[in-house]
Formats: sequence, C-alpha cells, structure tokens
Amino acid sequence: MEIQAEGEPTLACHGECAACCRLRVAATAPEIFLLARFVSVNAAAFAERDVMLFKRIADADQAIGGLSEEQRMLVQYACPLIEGELCLAYKVRPLACRGHAAFDKALCVAAARGEAVETPVSASHLFVRSIVQNALMAALRRYGLAWGLYEVSGALNCALSAPDALERWISGQDPLARARIPDFNPVEAGAIFDAISV
Repeated sequence: MEIQAEGEPTLACHGECAACCRLRVAATAPEIFLLARFVSVNAAAFAERDVMLFKRIADADQAIGGLSEEQRMLVQYACPLIEGELCLAYKVRPLACRGHAAFDKALCVAAARGEAVETPVSASHLFVRSIVQNALMAALRRYGLAWGLYEVSGALNCALSAPDALERWISGQDPLARARIPDFNPVEAGAIFDAISV
C-alpha cells in the first residue's frame, strides 16, 4: 500500500475516527468468518466492560438488514463494532473499511452525515482493496465456495447464530446467503473473472 500511495497527501483516517462507520460495508465470507472468530474470542472480555457484542450485532441486523446503501445512509446506524469512536475489530476490519481512506476529515464527516459534499479519497487504497478483494473472490469461486459480497452486520449475525456456519461454508453451502448484497451481480462478476483468467 505504501508503494501505491507514494506521493499522495497524508490520510485523515486513523483508528479513532468512525465517521464512515455508518456506511453499508460489503465483505467476503472469509472476512466475515474472521470477524466472527474475533467476536467469539473477545465477547467475554468486552462484556466485562458492558459491551455486549452478540446483542449489538443481532440488533444491527434487525435494524439495518436488507437496507440499500442509500437507505443505510439515511438511518445513520453505526456499525455494531464501534465503541465511541473506536473500531473494536480494527486489526481485522474488512477490506472495504481498509479501502475507504479520506484525505479530509471534515468533509468525510459531512458526507457521512448525508451532506452533498465531495470527499477526496485515496484512489490507491480503493485500487488495492479492489485488486485484493477481486482476487480473493475469484479464488473462492474457482474452488466452489460461496464467493459473493455480504452486508457485514447481517452476515456476522448469520455466522455467530449458527455454530456450524464455517463448516457449512467450507463444504460449499452458503450459510450467509440471507445477508447477500442485492446489487452485487455474480453473473457479471463471474464473466469478468473468467475473462481475466484466460
């Protein structure tokens, strides 16, 4: 990433800013299962600090599950992994979160509130995120695993609600299907992956 971003301005983003954490986040199944493991392993420690992650995730799924990107912006519902301005899962955050990197915090905050402002974002971060995510999805598809994109809160709730979700996914099922991003077109994406791999 450092090589790709060479010469770009300094990012305004850092681990203690949750301005964009009200956007709909799309992630792949491996990213969801990594987050689910993080939540499962750390839930008791967070509960000792009155942060009930399982409940937060279930509540978020109930409140925003199935909303479009535009609807999600309107309701301004924060990611259930945010506490104050901190992402509790920052080290294992999805590629979409890593790839959304802004140069101006004030404009980013205004845009997250729904104001009609242009927010300068890092094209390099978006590019690297896209390359990595597409390579991951193409590999999952090649090996017969569910390879679509899922809304994080809903998919995380699916993964945490079914103890055998990971095993089912590894066996070729899609236990996260309920949380699929509806505007992701797998036929179109598959055709692109096929064209690139020739």
